[in-house]
Amino acid sequence: MAVLDAIQTPAFQQRFFFLAKRFIAGESVAAAMAAVAALNAAGMSATLDFLGEDVTEPAEAQRTREAYIELLSAIHERGVDANVSLKLTAMGLLFDEELALGNLRRILDLAARNADPFVRIDMEGSSVVDATLRVFERAFAEDPNVGPVLQAYLKRTPDDVERMIALGARVRLCKGAYAEPPSLAYRDMPTIRRAYVREAEALLERGRYPGIATHDERIITAVATFVRERNIARDRFEFQMLYGVRPELQRRLVADGYRLRIYVPYGTHWAGYFYRRITERPENALFALRSILAR
Repeated sequence: MAVLDAIQTPAFQQRFFFLAKRFIAGESVAAAMAAVAALNAAGMSATLDFLGEDVTEPAEAQRTREAYIELLSAIHERGVDANVSLKLTAMGLLFDEELALGNLRRILDLAARNADPFVRIDMEGSSVVDATLRVFERAFAEDPNVGPVLQAYLKRTPDDVERMIALGARVRLCKGAYAEPPSLAYRDMPTIRRAYVREAEALLERGRYPGIATHDERIITAVATFVRERNIARDRFEFQMLYGVRPELQRRLVADGYRLRIYVPYGTHWAGYFYRRITERPENALFALRSILAR
């Protein structure tokens, strides 16, 4: 992908961080802690993600692990209401599954001392879904405070949802933001929405504290109606949203008494994450354009 390759260069990321700052909490742990403290004050919890993916050397995976060690220590010291999310490709999954699992185990061990010990494993492109779920299940067999993300647009996801329900694993359900072929993923939004709602209903009724991750008001309305009609308590699930995306809707959900967790990314390797944000919603691209014109 030529555009993504161009914007992931260090020079671009250093010069154009102003484009991404609405969606990225900052480039340092201190900036991330400040963002989480503000969210907590507004009645929202957080999950923190140190940005980075697709590392190809053990030393790079070790640097990512060390960044999470620093992050978990900061969460513990500040006492903020937050847990962490991570990508297994940043932990070495692409070249050594055992290394990725070992790094995940180390992070789980350190997270255990925090008030919220949970560790979320982000889902990535379809080429690593099986490996990601293999590593997750091995870690989960040792520690229940870990859970995967499932993507509603993948045609395999209903089976994965049922597997996670049977295991008793905490799932974060999102639509999916990676470019996938039509043989693997639904491409039209009405079909994706229908798939999402079906999978969300299964998780809400039979799953363990699912994270309903969406900014789509049609889906939010459908979920709110479902939990009301089925008398599902609001403390049995949480809505989840991305930092900087639809903040007015975030505030409204909190005011309506729902639990809301904000996914807060930080770090210098922000380009891939930012690219997915501006391509999935037109208003995000317009915001980035206004940032350029305002300078």
